Amino acid sequence: MTDNVVPLFKDPLNTPDTIPAAAPSPDASETKRSVRVWRRTGRGLRAAVTSERSRTAARLVARHGMYVIGGTRITAKRTWDGRTASRYERMIRAAEAGGNFEEAKEWEDRLQRFRAGRHHRRMDLLRSAPDLAKSAAYGTGLAVGALLLLGIVLAIANKDITWVIGPISAVIEAIRWIVVVATVVWGPALTVGPWLALLALWGVGRRQQTAPQWTMPAQQRDDAGAPITPSIVVTALRDLGIAPLRNAIKEMGDVGAAMLGPIRIAGCGVEVDVTLPSGVSTAEVQGRRRKLAENLARHEHEVFITLPTAARTVRLWIADSGALDQPIGPSPLETDEAMTANYKTGKAPWGQDLRGDSALISLYQRMLLITGLSNQGKTAALRALALWLALDKTVEFRIADLKGVGDWAMFDGLATTLIQGPTDEHVIDATEMVEGMVAEMERRIQAPPGTPFPPLVGIVDEAQVAFMCPAVGKDKRPYGGSKATSRYFMAVRKIHNQGRAVDVILWEGTQDPTDQNLPKLVREGAHTRVSLALGTESQARMALGDKAVDGGAAPHLLRQGLDKGTVVVASDGITIPAGQASITVRTHYIDTDAAALIADRAKTLRTGVTTRSTVTTVEQLDPLADIATVIGDSPRILTQEVLQKLAALNPGEYREWTFPDLKEVLEAAGAAPYKSDGRMTVSRNKVAAALASRTENDPESRAE
Repeated sequence: MTDNVVPLFKDPLNTPDTIPAAAPSPDASETKRSVRVWRRTGRGLRAAVTSERSRTAARLVARHGMYVIGGTRITAKRTWDGRTASRYERMIRAAEAGGNFEEAKEWEDRLQRFRAGRHHRRMDLLRSAPDLAKSAAYGTGLAVGALLLLGIVLAIANKDITWVIGPISAVIEAIRWIVVVATVVWGPALTVGPWLALLALWGVGRRQQTAPQWTMPAQQRDDAGAPITPSIVVTALRDLGIAPLRNAIKEMGDVGAAMLGPIRIAGCGVEVDVTLPSGVSTAEVQGRRRKLAENLARHEHEVFITLPTAARTVRLWIADSGALDQPIGPSPLETDEAMTANYKTGKAPWGQDLRGDSALISLYQRMLLITGLSNQGKTAALRALALWLALDKTVEFRIADLKGVGDWAMFDGLATTLIQGPTDEHVIDATEMVEGMVAEMERRIQAPPGTPFPPLVGIVDEAQVAFMCPAVGKDKRPYGGSKATSRYFMAVRKIHNQGRAVDVILWEGTQDPTDQNLPKLVREGAHTRVSLALGTESQARMALGDKAVDGGAAPHLLRQGLDKGTVVVASDGITIPAGQASITVRTHYIDTDAAALIADRAKTLRTGVTTRSTVTTVEQLDPLADIATVIGDSPRILTQEVLQKLAALNPGEYREWTFPDLKEVLEAAGAAPYKSDGRMTVSRNKVAAALASRTENDPESRAE
């Protein structure tokens, strides 16, 4: 087959079986070459436009162009402010926006004086035109006369009459030269002048940084940890994303500086009060803590927002960058071997507040609750308080460590009771320890008025183990839980209700507070509430209460693992700045070895202390049997009468019982109260049957 031909078909008549192929079109070849050139050019242009060098050049041009535009705007605004009353009007609007009507009135008076002065100046200018013309004519005549007089004197001295007009000729010649010089300089001045003005505007814009952020160089200066100045604080507030705040700052003539109080050095940071303009709530600023911290070039944990007594005011405490990651030094309990304690009048040196001042806390007649996530320093913080109080030899300790890893082992020989372990048996011992404190409390209450008693402090560490314990006693009452039948829960409630009056105090430490492992009544019974780092705001509210969290307390914003030992305290036993509901304290860390040395010093103050690891079982309460006792031979009795007789039978146990408590016990035993003649009644037969059934189902009872 020849070149440039293609087969077509076979013909039986032997006609040619090929036809010439179509020759390539010159226009098509040109089109293909054009497409290839266009593609290569497009790729080149795309690469040039998207290259880092091109983008840098574009940012450079845009940045310096915006400097000129911004400088022009600023200069025009300054000129307009200087020539008009807009500055005064802006200050009036800013004062009204901030709610400062006295200041607004003062600026309005200044505005009136400015307008009056401007009117007088304009009227004086109109009246001064004729006077100016007369003054000019008079001055010119005097000058010509003086020059002629000088010429006459020179003519007489030189004996030449031409000297008479010599001074006038000299003045005319000087004027001519001035005109010549001005003519020569005028052209270049017209050429250079606009460029000098442009350069001046560029300089104004550059100083004020009027270019947008995207035009700035890619590598910005790291300003983390920069000193806090008023302009930095105002800029950070302006950029929070709160429209009323941003608009109010923009309207203020001093660009928001009037909102700020003095910036004071406060420990390892600074403190400043910010008075918010009208229409901006303190809650809005508190809700943007992270953004505010980032605007201040700080981490979130380095900025604290609290509410002082003044209305519409937030207090910002801004730490020096990295300062909160530095240790605060040893406890005075370690460095001062001569230190002693006084339960009633003394205060424990617990750590330092954020201002760097010593944080001293009173423990006198205050129930204490400390909570936080695991491994955040809860036990160490609680133990530090107990070690200080142990230096008062009058204080008796009863301790239950339901973690049982030896954190409280140094109190062996110091505490009268020391239970260590996480099992149900240890919870039973801890419950009986607290019930023993209840019995001691009731004994003290029944003593003659004025009888002195030594302080009795019970400590239950990892109390959530007790609340979650599933063990049930012989009387069918659970040890854990939060019902009226729960032995541990009811014992804690009783101490919270009456123990303070006779110096029977209970401290509890617990993890990860919830309604299940830390009931509401127990939380609210603590006078001193302390929290380390927590996971959520709801947990923070459980730990410290709504008032403290609404006032700025934020243990859920502490860094887990990094802020170990940092606690948020809500208590009247520690000095809290006026207007605040809580204070943040960085506690001293006392390790186990140092704690043992301090405990040894405390032991030397005492003699004959025997520590028990188990508790002598106190007589167990049997509500169902007591109910049967008060019913007596009556076939049925009103529930209200049952409650009254129970309170008379055992005031310490049943004085605070209510109908729900009684109903819960009876329903659990299968002897629920019922209505008779419209009133709730308890049946003697049902109670007796429940007691008989319990005895039959309890092998130990049958054996006895």
